[in-house]
Amino acid sequence: MNLIDQNFNIKEEKKKSKAPKIILGAIIVVFLLIVLILGYIMYLENTTIKLYLNGELNNNLLGILQIQDDGTIYAPIKEISKYFDYESYNGEYTDKSEEQTKCYVQSESEVVNFALGEDTINKLDLTNSSENYEYINLSNQIKANDGVLYASSDTLEKAFNISFEYNQNTNRIYIYTLPYLVQNYTNQVLSYGYVGVNEDFASQKAILQNMIIVKDEDEGTGVIDLSGNVILEPKYDDIKYLPNVGDFLVTNDDKVGIISKNKETKLPIEYDLIELMDQEAGLYLVKEDEYYGVVDFNGNTIIFIENDEIGIDASKFSKNSIKNKYILAGSVIPVKQDEKWALFDLKGKQITDFEYDEFGYIPSNNKNAMSLLVIPDYDVIVACKDKKYTLINTSGERLMGVVADDIYMTVSSGEEHYYILANDKTYDAIDYLQSRGVTPNVENSKNEEENNNQDENAVSSDEEENTNSSDNSKKNSQ
Repeated sequence: MNLIDQNFNIKEEKKKSKAPKIILGAIIVVFLLIVLILGYIMYLENTTIKLYLNGELNNNLLGILQIQDDGTIYAPIKEISKYFDYESYNGEYTDKSEEQTKCYVQSESEVVNFALGEDTINKLDLTNSSENYEYINLSNQIKANDGVLYASSDTLEKAFNISFEYNQNTNRIYIYTLPYLVQNYTNQVLSYGYVGVNEDFASQKAILQNMIIVKDEDEGTGVIDLSGNVILEPKYDDIKYLPNVGDFLVTNDDKVGIISKNKETKLPIEYDLIELMDQEAGLYLVKEDEYYGVVDFNGNTIIFIENDEIGIDASKFSKNSIKNKYILAGSVIPVKQDEKWALFDLKGKQITDFEYDEFGYIPSNNKNAMSLLVIPDYDVIVACKDKKYTLINTSGERLMGVVADDIYMTVSSGEEHYYILANDKTYDAIDYLQSRGVTPNVENSKNEEENNNQDENAVSSDEEENTNSSDNSKKNSQ
């Protein structure tokens, strides 16, 4: 072999020895690139906000949310309602209108009313014939943006009976609806050895508080937590959850009582009927042997069980927006004995005699009149005696003689007007009240003024807020 061939072979061997190193280096570079790409993808995954509705990714629902810098989430009430199987409308449920400062949503089971600037919502259970609304306090007021009403996530939870969780660390939103949770936990209940769950709509809401009302093989009813631990033993004929107060209405041998989730008997199982009158006042209507009375949440008697009737038929006054048939003008209870009516205050003190034939006016001959029970801003009640009418305040005092032929309401251009017809003359009821020194309810007037101001400023202020929220959402999604 000559020198040229030898040098050529040496170069070839060097090339061959470098080739594996180059390939290895290339593999390492590709591997690092893949790692970097995967890391970047994971980074994007973790920094991009995602929403799951009942376990499934839902970008459409995510798109309508507004996420603020402090993590508070707002959503347009009417638009989001369809995702939870609710229909939505302008105005109020009992007072249909196109008023955009109010709206309500409705499912097969309930109605929820919203109003701009309010820190409460009210709900009506359509599966229950009580006609009483449930009032729920909110952490954040109802807001508006460009004429559209918005509610925060905690309000949405309470309004639509959903579980709403936003984890800012992982940028994940998880929403579960009540029907989904009921179906999911029904299967779990069977695995615990029970035969089913209570299908009553209000009782299903216990799941949102980590409790389930169950039935065993002997048809006994009890309460367990989501892990299967017993809260109330399955020995009762029936149990219904009271979402307003968080306690349970239990039935045994056709008698009812109230037991808490801590096993405390708040009302003994000895009544024929128990119905929540008002959660803030802490009062229950009770019935024994065809007579009615009132007790508080601790079982103390407020009004003795000796009355023929307590409360009015709110359906007769649909345009008057009566939300509580047991407590009128926020502070008086109508009570009937021996065909006559009287008023009691919330502490059980009788403030009028049993002398009135009925409370409220229902038109007969006056075709332009609408039924009227309460003039709301003035907290006065219409009372009838011997076919004549008067007005009574919440202290039980008459503001005029029992002389009116009609005291009624009309609605024009969405505004309510109140009139008194006496001695063939018609008087404006508000003018009359003011002439007697009766002033509007301060809280009602303040709320109305605030709502008007918020309605005027809603577009400009909330558009700015929406811009900030949108910028924040864009940052999260990049």
